[in-house]
Amino acid sequence: MLKVALMPLEQKDLSQLLETAVVAARLGGQHAMEEIRYVKAVRKSENELVTQADAQCQQIIVRRIKETYPDHGIIGEEGEQGRIFKQAPRTEPALWWAIDPIDGTNNFAHGIPIFTVSIAAMFEGKPVVGVVFDPATDSMFTAVKGGEAQLNGRRIVVSEEDVTKFASVGLDSHFDDPLPAWVAQIMKQSRFRNLGTTALQLAYVGTGGLVATVVCAPKLWDIAGGAAVVEAAGGVVTNWLGEKIFPIDLEHYEGQASHVLAGNKKVHAKLLELIKTQWPHYRGSGT
Repeated sequence: MLKVALMPLEQKDLSQLLETAVVAARLGGQHAMEEIRYVKAVRKSENELVTQADAQCQQIIVRRIKETYPDHGIIGEEGEQGRIFKQAPRTEPALWWAIDPIDGTNNFAHGIPIFTVSIAAMFEGKPVVGVVFDPATDSMFTAVKGGEAQLNGRRIVVSEEDVTKFASVGLDSHFDDPLPAWVAQIMKQSRFRNLGTTALQLAYVGTGGLVATVVCAPKLWDIAGGAAVVEAAGGVVTNWLGEKIFPIDLEHYEGQASHVLAGNKKVHAKLLELIKTQWPHYRGSGT
């Protein structure tokens, strides 16, 4: 059984965490692909569906992680009766895993094979290892703190593009009604995209395929893996006020949502200014 030295995390420790995350993500993704033809979906909340495969894939992922790191903590999307899944770590200092077994459940539930497995290992409230796996295309996005972001073993970096009619910006599905003026402005200025999975949109910011993505109310498990990829690829991830999202108090985290803006440095700054000037809820940094 592998043991990881938590203070400080060394490169070999991060490599072992990454190896575990990659294997777990692949196992979960393979099971999801086997189940996509037999999906039974129910309504989880006003805006979310859940399928039998979500919990099954999470169990597979957690089991694989626990084989190597039995004392680590787990925060997952699929708990009992609609609650989150949470197991506290049994070591100090604490290392947690944030898991979304199927990010893009609405796509998955409708037989659309555009979804991901998102996994992050988190230390001191920040993702130190991130994995986003797209099983339909066998695309494995990975990142390690202090190292490169990669897609299937090859380095990726964010683009240097600006917002233009040829550049793509990822947009979420559930903005306020009426649609905010700044969202409509992004739509007019770019080739906006909604892939149906936050983690994949973040991953494609990391490759430069998207210059930015704007997300309304993601949870920790939606963004932790993808945020690690974006930042390792040279991008920026903040909330809509320009504030850092991490560190997060994982001991007390119970599924609180954030507003997330991720992009290359040029576009992130431009969209942040646009949101600040037009978002009615903006009250300045620190509120």
